[in-house]
Amino acid sequence: MKTLKIIQTLMKIAKILCRIIFIFCIVGFCLCAAGIVSLALGVETLKIGDVTLHGLIENEAGIGMPELYAAIAVGMVFCVSEAVLCRFAENYFKNELADGTPFTLRGSKELLRLGILAVVIPLAALIVCSIGLGIAAHFYPAVEKIRLSDYSSVGTGVFMIILSLFCRSGAEQIGDKTETAG
Repeated sequence: MKTLKIIQTLMKIAKILCRIIFIFCIVGFCLCAAGIVSLALGVETLKIGDVTLHGLIENEAGIGMPELYAAIAVGMVFCVSEAVLCRFAENYFKNELADGTPFTLRGSKELLRLGILAVVIPLAALIVCSIGLGIAAHFYPAVEKIRLSDYSSVGTGVFMIILSLFCRSGAEQIGDKTETAG
């Protein structure tokens, strides 16, 4: 039972981390939206002497305005996708804590669903961003420099799917034959 107590503690920590990441994603989305609005309105948000944030980004980093808009839009899409994924994960951890063990049929089904979502949601966001960047690159070729290769959690999703099989096996071993809807 000592191991189960450790697992439950880890589930509590994971639930809290999901809530924190969810909040960060919402803040990130709002800041991206504010960034796009301020760029569109031409607001000089940060000016030190004769140097503005806009000038610093454009001159020193070599990023033009179309690239900046595209990068911020990509950030918004991925903030939304991660927020949705975190909400599903938080619900899984909440239900697992209520069950008291990860070895239930309901819990294994939820973990399987979470694993599938951890593959599908980031890939969908990646596809949406790729299409958007492809369209934007037709008008602004410099947008093609934006990389999207670092935004996928397929490995994490596959691991969750495999882990759900272990949890299902554990539930069957201890005799949890009830299949409750989650």
